[in-house]
Amino acid sequence: MKRILLLSDTHSYIDDRILDYAKDADEVWHCGDFGNMKVIEELEKIKPIRGVYGNIDEAKIRTIFPEVLSFKCEDLDVLMIHIGGYPERYSALAKEEIAKNKPKLFISGHSHILKAMYDKRNNLLHLNPGACGKVGWHKVRTMMRFTIFKDEIKDLEVIELGTK
Repeated sequence: MKRILLLSDTHSYIDDRILDYAKDADEVWHCGDFGNMKVIEELEKIKPIRGVYGNIDEAKIRTIFPEVLSFKCEDLDVLMIHIGGYPERYSALAKEEIAKNKPKLFISGHSHILKAMYDKRNNLLHLNPGACGKVGWHKVRTMMRFTIFKDEIKDLEVIELGTK
């Protein structure tokens, strides 16, 4: 069993609330637009991070994190891409990677719009944790957390961190 904290679009912002939630997780997954190395360094002090780079991330971050991350957590196949779209409106890269990897969980960020949607066509759960940073058009900062047990996602929660 793994407890996951899922975040995206920090845009160089990290605070004690985010870090406190990270302490309760087994892993932190970040879906891009870290913004700077400080965000990564602060999270890494607490828990292991898996993630992808986003469109605003600098070259150094792009050497640490890939554009596309496909991995297994417990017995669950996971795919993560920063600009991935959502069911019926996936990006070209997401369509290609979903067809190739056949994940049961697809995670994207970028839009700053929190979504949890089941994709019947591809038999997967799509998650976008919204944005937990202070840059962007979103009004409420959000993240998600959940548990992975074998090949199941359980106890999915939306975490609202308040307004920007």
